[in-house]
Amino acid sequence: MKRHAKYRLMVVRREMMYVHDEFDHSLTLVEMEGEPIEYQPGVAGKFVSRRSVTFHDRIRGNGKMMGYAITTFEHGAIYSKFEGERDAKEGVTKGTWTIYKGLGKLSTIKGSGTFVVTAGEKDREYIITIDGDYEL
Repeated sequence: MKRHAKYRLMVVRREMMYVHDEFDHSLTLVEMEGEPIEYQPGVAGKFVSRRSVTFHDRIRGNGKMMGYAITTFEHGAIYSKFEGERDAKEGVTKGTWTIYKGLGKLSTIKGSGTFVVTAGEKDREYIITIDGDYEL
């Protein structure tokens, strides 16, 4: 099945350290919570929460990122991992995601796809658009 969703993500915690091997090279650990903007309930029912933890390795705003997300619904949850690349000039992060575990009505789920993250309108706000395929 095809799936499309869009979430508003808010940074709830961010820890950044500079590497000091070249100008503006930093490692950042970010925790975010999200809520749906565009979302259709599936077999697991209504959305409850979304939380992600992401590691960024950037030089002058460009670089790789990887992390994990837990999306919880009324009757199940999805655990996914993702990785991507940020382009500071465009202000966009693009990448791929894969489900590695499901609970409840989603215990047999398998899926993967792509995502795009852009800045939101508020400070510490981001918008993630997710597309992909899954099967139960």
